[in-house]
Amino acid sequence: MKGGGERSGAVFPVLAAALLGALALSAATGPVSISPRAAFDAIFRGTDDTPARVLLSLRLPRALLGALVGGALASSGVAFQALLRNPLADPYILGVSGGAAVGALTVALFLSADASPLLPLCAFGGAALSALAVFLLARRRAGISPERLILMGVVVGAFLNAVIMLMVTLAPPGKIPGALYWLMGDLGQGTPHRVAVLFPYVALGTVFLYLLSRGLDMLLLGDHAAFQAGLSVERVKTATYLTASLLAGSVVAVSGLIGFVGLIVPHGARVLVGSGHRRLLPAAFLLGGAFLVLSDTLARAASPAGELPVGAVTALAGAPFFLYLLRRNGGRS
Repeated sequence: MKGGGERSGAVFPVLAAALLGALALSAATGPVSISPRAAFDAIFRGTDDTPARVLLSLRLPRALLGALVGGALASSGVAFQALLRNPLADPYILGVSGGAAVGALTVALFLSADASPLLPLCAFGGAALSALAVFLLARRRAGISPERLILMGVVVGAFLNAVIMLMVTLAPPGKIPGALYWLMGDLGQGTPHRVAVLFPYVALGTVFLYLLSRGLDMLLLGDHAAFQAGLSVERVKTATYLTASLLAGSVVAVSGLIGFVGLIVPHGARVLVGSGHRRLLPAAFLLGGAFLVLSDTLARAASPAGELPVGAVTALAGAPFFLYLLRRNGGRS
């Protein structure tokens, strides 16, 4: 199960450096020029001029939010791909992100009080219910085929998109423009408070997935072989399913629908470190964080009139990659 990349000890320092470089590039990009000296003074000496306020209040929280969201989506993608033994699995394609969006919108649009503490929990509930619906619809006596699972995920995702449009149509006046932009994937609401709210969910979820690494490795062998090797298959599957849903749901609550990160990044990480989950999960987290921070930086720099939703940038990269994987797997079958 070990890949050639696992013998390289330099992969993780390089990935960590790539993430730090992406954060620095994101913090330096924007209409207000911030020199490295000004950034150092703002972070370590507490200066209070305009560049310091822009850096600490806007750009750095946005970049950190992108790192957390990208890392969480990539980790969730790794978990779903191992759980389903399907390289096409991704929380966005399986309808999990759509369910999380419905849960978050229910709170954000129709509760008058500040409901931000409830958003991740409600998004998690929506994600878990949608994933359960996909499983139940895809199940047959002969088991669950990967093709049927993907098909049911697309169907449930389409239905949830219709629900989202209906909710936006019925939303109170004044909340619709922000909701529409959020649905396209948006890191522009990154604030220190949102980063602080999201961090415990991402930290808890990624650490727990890491503790399940051995079980995820064994699941790749097949349920029967994993059971014969002493693994409590159903317990590991349930824990993985709930944790991956928690990760996807919590990030959708603060960043909206950002697709394909959980599909693309795990494949790139496997090329670097192999398929063993003790190395794959941390590598995917670092790579996912760097990928989304760079995608957001590109989204801000690409449009002179404003900025593109970061979800549009990831979709431009992810949709062709999904078609490539679908064609490759179809050829193998």
